[in-house]
Amino acid sequence: MTKAIYREEYAVFLTVLKQRRQDAGLTQEECSRALGRPQSFMSDVERGVRRLDIIQIRDLCKVMGCDLTDLITEFECKLRRS
Repeated sequence: MTKAIYREEYAVFLTVLKQRRQDAGLTQEECSRALGRPQSFMSDVERGVRRLDIIQIRDLCKVMGCDLTDLITEFECKLRRS
């Protein structure tokens, strides 16, 4: 099986994550700062260089003001359309 970072699903996930951040009106720097990380953290995440575990995704959802289950539901819907 191909590594997840090289799969189309991962690109869809990153698109959803970035759109959620932008919809929240947050910059990469603001998100990173809220997580106690350098600005490059969100840049690396959104470019697919750095992977997040489920706890980090949950923390990021809190920062963006969205629910983890809503994020996953949106991700699954977008996968079905692609």
